[in-house]
Amino acid sequence: MILTPDETGAPEAARDRTVVGAHLSLSLFRTRSGVLAGHPYLKVVVDRAEDTWHLLDTRVHPFHVDYIATRILGMTLDDLDAGLNAFNASVYTAPERRFLLGVLSLHTHDQAAESERSFLVLETTEADTMHGALLEEFYHYVRKRTDARLPLLLKPANHGQEQALATIEEAHVPRILSHELYGNRTRTCLNPGEAEGRLRYFRTTAQYESAATGLGWSDIVAMPCLPDDVPRVAGFVNTSPITPLSHTNILASGWDIPNAIVRDLDALIEQDDLDGAWVRYRAREDEITLRRLPCAPALERPAWHQQRIHVATPTLENAPVLALHRLRRADRDSYGTKAANLGELHHVLDSRTANLTSFYTRPRPPRPHLLGHLAARLGEAGASPERLRAAAVEQVANTVGAPDGVALPFRLHRLFLTSSPDLQQGIGRLKMALELGALDVIDPLCLSLQRLIRSVPMPDEVAGAIIGAVPRLLAEEHRLVVRSSSNAEDLPGFSAAGIYDSVTTVRGADQLMDAVRQVWASLVSPRSVRLRHQVGISLEDTYMGVIVQEYVPATLGGVLVTCNPTQREDFRNVYLNCTPGSPEQVVDGTVLPHQYLYNTVEGGGRTVGVGSSGKDLPAATRAALARLALTGRLLQSYFTEGDADDAMDIEWLLTAEGSFHLVQIRPYTG
Repeated sequence: MILTPDETGAPEAARDRTVVGAHLSLSLFRTRSGVLAGHPYLKVVVDRAEDTWHLLDTRVHPFHVDYIATRILGMTLDDLDAGLNAFNASVYTAPERRFLLGVLSLHTHDQAAESERSFLVLETTEADTMHGALLEEFYHYVRKRTDARLPLLLKPANHGQEQALATIEEAHVPRILSHELYGNRTRTCLNPGEAEGRLRYFRTTAQYESAATGLGWSDIVAMPCLPDDVPRVAGFVNTSPITPLSHTNILASGWDIPNAIVRDLDALIEQDDLDGAWVRYRAREDEITLRRLPCAPALERPAWHQQRIHVATPTLENAPVLALHRLRRADRDSYGTKAANLGELHHVLDSRTANLTSFYTRPRPPRPHLLGHLAARLGEAGASPERLRAAAVEQVANTVGAPDGVALPFRLHRLFLTSSPDLQQGIGRLKMALELGALDVIDPLCLSLQRLIRSVPMPDEVAGAIIGAVPRLLAEEHRLVVRSSSNAEDLPGFSAAGIYDSVTTVRGADQLMDAVRQVWASLVSPRSVRLRHQVGISLEDTYMGVIVQEYVPATLGGVLVTCNPTQREDFRNVYLNCTPGSPEQVVDGTVLPHQYLYNTVEGGGRTVGVGSSGKDLPAATRAALARLALTGRLLQSYFTEGDADDAMDIEWLLTAEGSFHLVQIRPYTG
């Protein structure tokens, strides 16, 4: 074993414990490793030219490339930064390379006997494009130098490596997939954060419902799966699996509160008597903890009590029913944000003039920009910035389509509301209760107002405009989808995810009228009224537009967000999940979806989870999803207002013909 020069004579905290050429025993592993996602790990570098390997002290050498450049090749960090892209290519993507880079992590089988519980997992970075022969060499090099009593499994870091390993016997290179390794993790971070509060654990929905009205801002709510109408509290804990794009996690992200899956909560509660206790709750990618506090903390009322979301004054006159492709973003004050964004999407696809590259033009120190990476993703190596802009638009237009449909303006909603004295009185009583803070009567007033909206006769002018919006589709008895498009949703800082209704099973004029009423009524549901009131959105400034579209059958549907929800500093990855059929199943938690991360900088993708199906999607489908992920990243450049790094939330579906349709695009709250 060779010790690095810093190993001897230096103070304990300053020592570099990197070792070179050592045989790795379990004791050496444990004394040299860091911890990642709850597992001890070591970074390794195999130097093929010198036939040796290096076990890095990650406290001193957090990046493989820095270590190789400075400790093996004698470069300075300035030299490395000046040619970082080329250096990365030499160690991560060159077919024949000197160095093989990876991570060794130590895991345990929960159900195995003590002597058989520990095993090692070897993996590369997600951007590494090692071919099958290199992966095989890497595995066997490490296998010969690690404790033979510990099983060693190779984990493919991306879909390309999975495919490269397909031709190699598993007995020769034992392997494990990411979702197999992490799919049953005891604790999983969904939205990172920290909070102090009182833990309220509800084992059943009935228990929760009996206590829901008493929950407050200082409570941390725990239950198998939180309902979408959970009030604003200090934190969420789930004891059953959900995903980062569930409605409740969208709420957690928007409210900036911790949210995690903690499957062993019963054991924690029994161990420390946590139910009803004051706790400090931390949710991080590498650690999730609930610690009992000795007494009630001195909590300050959270900042969201002073949060105010600005809603522009709605335009209520002279707005006709319009086809979606005729709308632009500026029309949001007449038709709602959702409809206006879909109109803007039509414009991007039809005009092919938008600049979709601003995300890649931003400096990513030490890189001045990422345009070279974008060129590689688009197959345009060496292209000028002008050619890249054109290629980006072509990529988007060739990958996705915008849905056809019509938008009903706020004007029709207002005409309906002002047509009935009973409706006006009901709205007046609700406004008064909100102004007086009479919270105990708000829910009954909302429910009464919803019943009125569903039963009051529709004025002829309004009914005629609705029926006349889609005459062909009604005459041919096509199935329709009716969606909300309020001026109080899809806003930065207030997504309103899941609080307004959509109706997806509409046929005929009568059902269309009922569906429009249902969408209008959802604007005054108890939950939507309370959430808007909390952020200062006035009832009198809030109106509902409606989108009417022909139903498009889908073989696959889902949601992508142009970030990594659990690691927001990760600028490379787009997170995507999907399930057969409608994207609504992804966000409402009906089924557990497939989950993927796609790298939109260096390329490649990896499976995070296979959901309720128990198996991964075909390789061709995953490749199509990679193109969709890149398209989402390019659209982010156009639709973010201000910072090009602000993430977008996109609902999509895939038809039987293999074409993608985007049904919603909005800011991702968080």
